[in-house]
Amino acid sequence: MRTVNRFLATAIAGLLLVGILTLWVPYRWAVSLFQTGVFALALAWTLRQVVRPQSWHSSVLLVPLTATVGWGLAQLALGQTVYPWETWNALLKWGTNLALFFLALQVFSDPVLREGFLRTVLYFGAALSVVASVQMYTSEGRVFWLFPTEYTDFVLGPFVYRNQYAAFMELLLPLALVGALQDRRRMLIHAAMAASMYASVIAGASRAGSVLVTGEVLVIFFLCLRRDRSAARPRLLALGVMAGFALLFTAVVGWDTLWKRFLQQDPYAVRREFVQSSLGMVRDRPAMGFGLGTWSTAYPGYAFYDKGFFANQAHNDWAQWAVEGGLPFFLLMLWIALRSLRPAFRSLWGLGVPCVFLHSLVDYPVERPALAGFFFVFLAVLETARRAQRNEKERPLRR
Repeated sequence: MRTVNRFLATAIAGLLLVGILTLWVPYRWAVSLFQTGVFALALAWTLRQVVRPQSWHSSVLLVPLTATVGWGLAQLALGQTVYPWETWNALLKWGTNLALFFLALQVFSDPVLREGFLRTVLYFGAALSVVASVQMYTSEGRVFWLFPTEYTDFVLGPFVYRNQYAAFMELLLPLALVGALQDRRRMLIHAAMAASMYASVIAGASRAGSVLVTGEVLVIFFLCLRRDRSAARPRLLALGVMAGFALLFTAVVGWDTLWKRFLQQDPYAVRREFVQSSLGMVRDRPAMGFGLGTWSTAYPGYAFYDKGFFANQAHNDWAQWAVEGGLPFFLLMLWIALRSLRPAFRSLWGLGVPCVFLHSLVDYPVERPALAGFFFVFLAVLETARRAQRNEKERPLRR
């Protein structure tokens, strides 16, 4: 069983990393490849269960995640979607999220595989932050200096949208921060990785992302210090090292663009009008919504703002969830977000999960299928760590 789980862990990690590295691809094949791989792994796990049944791990979060898929099917069955094709596409995305969450629950309940996964994604994120910072200034909008995009600036690695890049770093940065503060042997390398990821978000000039990664640094340091005051000196040293690296890296990549964006007279312009329109849509169809994936279809009839461009997202996932799925769908997502808080603060390395939910108030950080899949796998890993901590507390003391 360990061999099969190791294979599944490797396959899940591989799919996620390939999915992230192909985020820039504007064609359907990249998403289809990712989703096909996920469902193939789910089928492989199911066949193994048929041949050699094993106990499987559950979580209360399977309830709201399964309900997201069920809600979309209900909208289709009851004719409560304004564009069935988009709702089917959204169902495929939510089904992928559910399958990945379930598989990750089964595989990463093994602490060795869980730690290996977290180490892998941390190193991947740190390496990507270096590539992203250098590429942004030298590639003229080409991904990895090879693949042209429709953009000429702020292309960060495979991310063509800086807020989604910032959300990815928000998810991984706490891993490096906790490593620097709690692992004295690897303090320098973790501090350097944390500083590189932090500086790359600053260079990308995402305002919400910059505020959130700064908040992560401060909250994690404060909570680490509060939990163990006897380790105050080494943790202050680690913070000083991280601050030094962060200042150095930020000076190299630059912060002037971010500062100019903060000085804009109305930083919430356009987003405000999108949210106002979304609230009007929710008032009209609060129970069932307009159909998963249909915000952009329904928006023109409620637009407060129109410059002739296509509005693809509400730039506020919470508002968009309420529009597309009605208030019940909004409450399902709120359930997931609230459930993540306790294990996130207990582990500290999982604080990126609630930070991404906060980022969702001003943007759409997990709308891309591969990025959403990565987020829900990370959420499942956090859930397995929560269960492991609870079982450890319940274990009787040895005599």
